Amino acid sequence: MKLKPVTSKKQIKLDDGDARVHGDIKHDDDLEKASQKDVDRISELQRVFYADARFAMLIVLQGRDAAGKDGTIRKVFGAVNPQGCTVSSFKVPTEVERHHDFLWRVHQQIPARGMIGIFNRSHYEDILVPRVHKLVPKKVWSSRYRQINNFEHMLSQNGVVILKFLLHISRDEQKQRLEDRLTDRTKNWKFRAGDLDDRRQWDDFTKAYRGILERTSTDWAPWYVVPADDKKVRDWLIARTIADCMEGLDLQYPKPDPTVAGIEIE
Repeated sequence: MKLKPVTSKKQIKLDDGDARVHGDIKHDDDLEKASQKDVDRISELQRVFYADARFAMLIVLQGRDAAGKDGTIRKVFGAVNPQGCTVSSFKVPTEVERHHDFLWRVHQQIPARGMIGIFNRSHYEDILVPRVHKLVPKKVWSSRYRQINNFEHMLSQNGVVILKFLLHISRDEQKQRLEDRLTDRTKNWKFRAGDLDDRRQWDDFTKAYRGILERTSTDWAPWYVVPADDKKVRDWLIARTIADCMEGLDLQYPKPDPTVAGIEIE
């Protein structure tokens, strides 16, 4: 079982039933083992990825509130060397950021070659939020599809490998997770009143996500829709996709400097 990149409208399935995998699925123990195996693959591949330094990797995680972006980062990248990984989160633009184009702050967080960069939310918020909350005219947010595609294409041509994951949860699962945040003191600091406002606009956000998937899943920066109601399934599918992508890069350790060949250390 593997995630497939979005290549057509027919693949964009964002109903509640699409938030879970149906049919045969591994038992919990087998699933954890499979997930850990792929996490270990990422950890091993990251060492040569860092040394090879021909590529950077950008992982974009998008999803509704409580979709599991933080949990995905902990589970999938927990074994990665922190020296080779960065995590960026994009909140409401600051006064300085608002005086620049909407991609200005994003470009500054693009990982360098040899690094894995993770976006916990991303530049796609600059389509979602303005569209749903009607903060700017349609001609402004709709023009950002093309601008983002061009931006990501430029990154790809400069060695940035881009994988984008939409963590898709159902309405009932989100309700349960938001209620958990209210009752669990280790989680309730994450809760904000705006989460409920966004939940009331569920259908509008679904429509906005459909537009993003349809208009910005490209050969150089594909989107993957991840059924995320089951956290273990979510983590396994994402880890497997990333590990498979890294293996396909034909990574190599650099050859040693010929000037040090044969040197003896006394």
